[in-house]
Amino acid sequence: MSQQVLTRRQMVAAMTATMGGLVLPHVARAQASARVVVVGGGFGGASCARSLRKADPKLDVTLVEPNATFTSCPLSNEVIAGMRDIAAQQFTYQKIAAEGVRVIAQAASAIDPRTKKVTLADGTTLAYDRLVLSPGIDLDFKAVQGYDEAASEQMPHAYKAGAQTLLLKRQIESMDDGGVVAIAVPANPMRCPPAPYERASLIAHYLKANKPRTKVLVLDAKDEFSQQRLFERAWSELYGGLVERIPLSQGGRVTEVNSADRTIVTEFGNYNPQVANIIPPQKAGRIAAAAGATDHTGWCPIDPTTFASKLVPDIHVIGDACLGGGIPKSAAAAQAQGKTCAAIIAAQLAGKTTASPTLTGICYNTVAPGYAFSLAGVYQPKGDIFGEVEGGGTSPLDAPRESRAKEAEAASIWYKTLTVDAFG
Repeated sequence: MSQQVLTRRQMVAAMTATMGGLVLPHVARAQASARVVVVGGGFGGASCARSLRKADPKLDVTLVEPNATFTSCPLSNEVIAGMRDIAAQQFTYQKIAAEGVRVIAQAASAIDPRTKKVTLADGTTLAYDRLVLSPGIDLDFKAVQGYDEAASEQMPHAYKAGAQTLLLKRQIESMDDGGVVAIAVPANPMRCPPAPYERASLIAHYLKANKPRTKVLVLDAKDEFSQQRLFERAWSELYGGLVERIPLSQGGRVTEVNSADRTIVTEFGNYNPQVANIIPPQKAGRIAAAAGATDHTGWCPIDPTTFASKLVPDIHVIGDACLGGGIPKSAAAAQAQGKTCAAIIAAQLAGKTTASPTLTGICYNTVAPGYAFSLAGVYQPKGDIFGEVEGGGTSPLDAPRESRAKEAEAASIWYKTLTVDAFG
C-alpha cells in the first residue's frame, strides 16, 4: 500500500469517526433560556436539535416534523436493488425527545418573521427567539412538462425515500426481461448529485442477476457529473454495456413525459421504457419560501459563517435547502451544518463570539455488493458561500478491488455513525 493511499484512508477514518466535525471555540451556557424552534427532522434538523440541548440544557428546543418515522435517503438505492430492507432506513424521534427536545409531529404551515411565530397545521403557533429551517428539498413538478405528483405514481422519482422507493423497486421486479429502465437526471443543484448514478449501478446489479437482457438508460441534463470516471470504470468492469448514459450535449435532457404510456421526450428523440424513474429539478422545501428565505433560484442564501438567512432576521437555514456553494447537498453535509449551527446559536445567545466554522464530510457510493468508493471534503466560508479547502479528495481511479471492498465496509460503518449521531 502506498503512503498516499494510507494517508487518505486515515483522513477518511477520522472524518467518519467525527462525522460533522466542526472547529469552534468552547460554547458557554446561556444565562437565561431562549426558545429555539427547528423545522424539519432530517439529518440536519435532528442533529441541530440534539446539539442545541447538549450545548445548553437550559434552552427550550422544539423540533417540528410531521412524520413520526424518518426514512433515510442514504443507502435507499440498495433497497431498490433488493440488497436492503426499507426498515433499515427508518428511525424515530424517541431518543431525541428523551433528551429533552420537544418533538411536535405536525407540519409547519406558515412563518411570521415579524412576530417570530411558527404556525402549525392545526392552527396553533410557536413563538421563537431563533428559528432553524432544515426543510430539505421539494420537487419542482413544473419543470418537466407532464410530470406532477399524479404522474409520479406511474413514473416514480424515488428521490424522497419511502413509498416511492418501494414503488420503483416493485416496478423493476415486475418488468419483463429485455426491457429498459430509464433514469432521468436533472441539472445541478440537486440533492446528492452522485445518487442517480449509484442508482443506475445498483439497478444494473439486480438486472444482471435476474433479467440479464434488460438495460439501464441514463438520460442526463448534464455533460459531466461527480466522480464520473469512477462510475464509468465500474460500469465497464461490472456491467459491460448494460448501462448506457446519454449526456446533455447528445440530447439527454428530458423536457416532457406522458405517464399514460411512459413516454419520455428529449430534445433529440423519444423513449418508451418499461420502467421510468423521473428525477425532476429541485428547490428548497416549501416552508422556506413561505418564510421569505428563498431567492430567485428557489434556494436559501445564507451567511456561511453563521448559517443566518440573508433575507430574514433570526432565521438560520441548514442542509439541502441552503445555497452552500462548494459544500454538497448531502446527509453528511446537512449533519455537519446542523451541529455547527447549534454551537453558533448557543454561543450567540450566551453573548459569545464564534470563529469561522470548518466542516468535514464524506459520502460513499456503492456500485455493487463489496464495491464502493468515496468523496471526502473539508469546507470553510469563502465570501458568501462555502468553498472546499485542501485536504479532501476522492478514491483513486486505479485502486485495486480489495480497496473497493474495504470502502464498502467503511460505507456501512459510516451509515451507522451518521444515523446514530442524528437519531440516537
